Amino acid sequence: MSDTEIPAGDEPIRFEMEGDVAVLILDDPPLNLFTERTFHAMGAARDQVASSGARAMVFRAEGRVFTGGVDVGKVFKDVEGSEQGTRLARDGIEQLQAFERLEMPTLALVHGLCLTAGLEAALGCDMIWAAEGSKFGLVERVVGLTPFGGGVQRMAERAGPARAREFVMTGGLYDAERMLEWGVINRVVAPDDLVEKGMRFAAQLAAGPTVAHAATKRIIRTYLDGGIEAADEAVPQIAGPLFDTEDVKGAVESFLTDGPGKYTDYKGK
Repeated sequence: MSDTEIPAGDEPIRFEMEGDVAVLILDDPPLNLFTERTFHAMGAARDQVASSGARAMVFRAEGRVFTGGVDVGKVFKDVEGSEQGTRLARDGIEQLQAFERLEMPTLALVHGLCLTAGLEAALGCDMIWAAEGSKFGLVERVVGLTPFGGGVQRMAERAGPARAREFVMTGGLYDAERMLEWGVINRVVAPDDLVEKGMRFAAQLAAGPTVAHAATKRIIRTYLDGGIEAADEAVPQIAGPLFDTEDVKGAVESFLTDGPGKYTDYKGK
């Protein structure tokens, strides 16, 4: 990593910048469990990303596993009744939505084990890559719960409702290859290559037309929320203003003078 880093003290989430890529690193050994402290740090890290000038974001973890999920003893033990439970769920979903609204490509790099809140956080990214041998699970059923941080509906969005029901109701652990087959993740790579290849991919996205990438995200979200007709209605308002950007003007001029695919001077404006 570069020397450009916001000091994090003993926070469980570390923020770094590598070129134009913001990197959030979950680093709270031994299992990177999610506690109230982790959720707070995630919110602060999201704000850092939004104000950093980054053009892409990577979310990854240190240690043997991506995350063992929620620390039940620290998060659930003291939740008393439906009012506190409702607030906990609402806070988690709002935080996930805030990550989804980042106007840049976002990529989660998962290795080892990825459970409950950590999987929900990964599902809030645009794309997920996983190391070979990784295992995924929304296993809240073991404490009598359904996932309450946005995981159920985001699994259904990616894998379809039937598979989401199986995934959540069984509380099973599913390998990366099955998640790829189901459309939950984008790629499976060798463990030793995950960070290097993932960072290289994120850097390529960051070097591209990031205003257009943000427009793509908005169009897909509109489609998911309202279907093809709603997206068709929104595309002119979302895509039309791209013709005012320096990126489009420079790329079109380069296309006409130098040929296709030669332009690399995207500025994100």
